[in-house]
Amino acid sequence: MLASVGSRAAEFALPPRPADAPSGSTFASNIATLDVAAREAAVLTEVQRGNLPAFWRRFVEVRVPSASFWVAPDYLAIGSDDDYLLMPLTPATAQRIADLLDCVLPTKKMVDAIYQTASLKLEPLPIPPSKEMTTAPVFAQHNATVRTQRAAAVAAHPLGALVAGHKKDIVLTPRLATAPGKVAIYGWHRADGRPIQPLYLGHTSAWVDYSHGVRLVRRAMTVGDTPTTVEAVLADPQRCALLSDEGPIATPRYPVERGAKTAWPAETSEELALSPGVRIVVNAPAQLDPTQPVRLVLYALPAGNSIEHTIGHRLRPGEDWHFDIQHIAAQTRWLRTQADENNLVVVYLQSAERSWVLWRRKNPDYAARIGEIVEALRSRYPKASLVLTGHSAGGSFTFGYLDGRDQIPDDVERIAFLDSNYAYDAAKGHDAKLTAWLAASSQHRLCVLAYEDHVALLNGKTFVSANGGTWGHSQAMLRDLAAKFPFARTDEAGLQRHTALDGRVEFLLRENPEKAVLHTRQVELNGFIHAMLAGTARANRGYTYLGARAYPDLISEE
Repeated sequence: MLASVGSRAAEFALPPRPADAPSGSTFASNIATLDVAAREAAVLTEVQRGNLPAFWRRFVEVRVPSASFWVAPDYLAIGSDDDYLLMPLTPATAQRIADLLDCVLPTKKMVDAIYQTASLKLEPLPIPPSKEMTTAPVFAQHNATVRTQRAAAVAAHPLGALVAGHKKDIVLTPRLATAPGKVAIYGWHRADGRPIQPLYLGHTSAWVDYSHGVRLVRRAMTVGDTPTTVEAVLADPQRCALLSDEGPIATPRYPVERGAKTAWPAETSEELALSPGVRIVVNAPAQLDPTQPVRLVLYALPAGNSIEHTIGHRLRPGEDWHFDIQHIAAQTRWLRTQADENNLVVVYLQSAERSWVLWRRKNPDYAARIGEIVEALRSRYPKASLVLTGHSAGGSFTFGYLDGRDQIPDDVERIAFLDSNYAYDAAKGHDAKLTAWLAASSQHRLCVLAYEDHVALLNGKTFVSANGGTWGHSQAMLRDLAAKFPFARTDEAGLQRHTALDGRVEFLLRENPEKAVLHTRQVELNGFIHAMLAGTARANRGYTYLGARAYPDLISEE
C-alpha cells in the first residue's frame, strides 16, 4: 500500500469505506457499459456509502493573498488507496456531490492557485481524441496512466499530498450565467504553469470526457482571520478578486435537476438565480391542481445549514448529522399526502454566508432586497397565498421583509417562527405591523414555537441570556400582542400554549427543566407540520408537536 501524508486539516464528512466496497478497477468494470445517467448514478451511490480512498478524505490548505481555502488533495476518486479511479463527471453530478459534502467547485483563479501550491505537479498526458474518449474504458485507461505517474513520485510525495496537473477542472465562471446548459472547463497545466485548456464553454453540460476532473473545495474559508464561505466571497464585488479574476459570481454553482432524479415522482425541484449571494430552490407538486389555491411557503434556512441539510435524507453511518435534523422535505410530503395540501410549494432560501443575520449586516439595503426576492417568487404564482417561515436565523429574513413595508400584505396568510424570532423588535414596529395584519383578516395566522433556551446547557454552560434567546423574545412578543388581543393559556407536560383570536394566534413555549438543547428538535419533531396547520381544523390530527416523527416513510434515501 502506498504511504499517506499526515495532516491536521479538516476532513470530509463521509461514512467509513465499507468492507465490501468495490475497488477502483472493479468499479470501472461495473460501469463500462452503462450510459451516462446510470454511470453517474452509480458514482453518486458509491460516494454516499463512503467508497473513497482514505488519503482523499482530508483537505489541504491553499493560501492566497489575504485568504485561505481548503481543497481535496486530488480529484474525486472511487475506491481504495491501493486501487482508485479518478472519476470524470458531468457538472450536475459534480455539483450534487459538492452539495452532499459541503463543498463547492473552484474558479479558474483557484485552479491556478491549487496548481501553484501543489507539492506534486504531474505532466499532462493526453489521449488522442476519439469517439471513445467519453466512455468509462477510456476513463480507466487514462486513470492507469496517471496512477503510474503518481506511484513513481509517492516516496517524495505520499498520498494525501496536494497533486495537480493531470486533469482539466470543471470550474465556476460568471460566463455560465449567459451560457445556460454549458460546462466550463479549464486547466491541465504544463510544467511552466500555463494551462493546455484555456477557459472553455463550448461543450454542453452533458459532455464529460476522460480529461475532466472534479476538484472539491471546502465551502468554509477564511479572509484574514474571519471565517466566511467561498460563495459569500465570490458573490461580493469587493472581495471576489481573492478567488476570481473574472469579477463576482452571483450564483457560484451549476444547476441541479433534482426533479428528474427524485424518488418522489409527484414532486419537482428547480433552482433559481434571483439575487446575488442568495441560493433558492423551489419544490412543487409535479402537477398543480387547478381547482385548488396555491400555498407558497418561503422557508428561510437556519444558520450553518445548506439547502440539502434542510431538505434532509436518511442518515448513513458517519455522515454529517445536519442531514437528519429538519427534514422539511419529508414534512412537506406529509402535508401534501395527509393534510390535502395538494398545491403546497416550498421555497428554500439560503444566503451565501449561511446566516441571514450576517447577510443582513453585510447588506444595508436588506429590506429592499428581501422584498425583491419575495416579489419575484410571488410573480411565479400570482394568485398564491404566502407563508413566511424559517428556523433559527431564518427568522431574520421574515423580519427583514416586515422592515421593508409599512404594512404586511393581505396575501400573507401565515407567519410562523420555528424557534426563530430573535430579531423581533417592537421599536421597529414589528408588534404594530403584526397586530394590524392579524386584525385585518380572519384568514391571517401567527404561530410561534420556542423553548426555554436561556437555561439550556451546552458543554456545561448557558449560551443565551434570559432576554437574548427565543424564549425571551417570545415573552416580549406575547406581552406586546396581549396588550391588543386577549390570550388564553393552557399547560400540559411542560408545554405552555397561549392562544388568541380563536386560535389564529398560537405560542407554544416548551419549558426546559432538563436544561436540554431543543433548538432543532422543535423542527424535527413535526414542528414544520404544526407551523403550517396551527389554528386550523387539521391541527394536531395525525401528528403530535414534539412527539415522534410523523413522516419516517417519507424521508428520502438520498
